[in-house]
Amino acid sequence: MALFKLSINNRAYDADVERDTPLLWVLRDNLGLVGTKYGCGIAQCGACTVHIDGKAVRSCVLPVSAVGKAKVTTIEGLSEKGDHPVQQAWDEVDVAQCGYCQAGQIMTAAALLKEKPKPTEEEIVSTMSGNICRCGTYHRIREAVKVAASKTN
Repeated sequence: MALFKLSINNRAYDADVERDTPLLWVLRDNLGLVGTKYGCGIAQCGACTVHIDGKAVRSCVLPVSAVGKAKVTTIEGLSEKGDHPVQQAWDEVDVAQCGYCQAGQIMTAAALLKEKPKPTEEEIVSTMSGNICRCGTYHRIREAVKVAASKTN
C-alpha cells in the first residue's frame, strides 16, 4: 500500500491504496465519490469518465499512481449546484432515460465544450461516440451538446 495525495473537485484527499488501483475504485470505494460509474472495466463504454486537468479520461483503467499532482474532476465537482451548461442542457432536452451512463456522457461533453466551445456536428458525434448509452438516447445526447454549446460564450 502507498499513500496518495489527490486533488479531487478542488479538495485534498489522501488514499492509502495499492499503486495499481484504478482511480475509479479509489473514487468510489475509498473516497465515497460514487457519481462516476463502473461500466465495463476496459475503457470502452465511457461510464467512468472523469476529467484529469480538464481532459476526459477513463478512470477504470487509470492507475491511481498515474494521477500524480493532476487535478481530478468528477461529476460531483463539475458544478456546485448542478448548473453547468451541459447539466442544464441535459435537463432541458430530457436526455436521461435509465441515467446510468449520464455522468460519463456529461463529463465527456463538458471536456469537448471546454476544448471546442462551438463544435461541429461531426466533432460532437466523433467525441461522444466513445460513450455507450444502452437506452439509445444518442439523438438527445447530441441535441443536448448543441444546446449546451449555444449557452457558452
